[in-house]
Amino acid sequence: MKKLLFYEKSGCKGNARQKAILEANGYTLEVKSLLDEPWERGQLRSYFGTRPVSEWFNRKTPAVKQGRIDPTSFNADDALDTMLREPILIRRPLLDIDGQRMCGFDDEVQAMLGLAESIQGLEACQNTVERCD
Repeated sequence: MKKLLFYEKSGCKGNARQKAILEANGYTLEVKSLLDEPWERGQLRSYFGTRPVSEWFNRKTPAVKQGRIDPTSFNADDALDTMLREPILIRRPLLDIDGQRMCGFDDEVQAMLGLAESIQGLEACQNTVERCD
């Protein structure tokens, strides 16, 4: 079994689907709350790798959807400052497998995890009633 550290927003249906797929693919998960973690700047930064800063943000949060936060307007330092103050803005899940860190659950992440085939739509909340804040 492959052990994976999985940072989620507790109660998020999207994260629940992601965890179920990972477990079905042989992963043992250590699950932590993304919102309750006492993040340090360098630690949080390490999950974003070479992704553009705008891809560090959870685009489903009300602040982003309503235009109060524009992910394309941030540099790395300002994005980290903002996310440390408001962790709900962090794209999720954050994943760590043997020190290899990543964010989100897009095709790139799924390939890095060795999932047999890419599964579309696993980053977004699929229930229109579900809030991602």
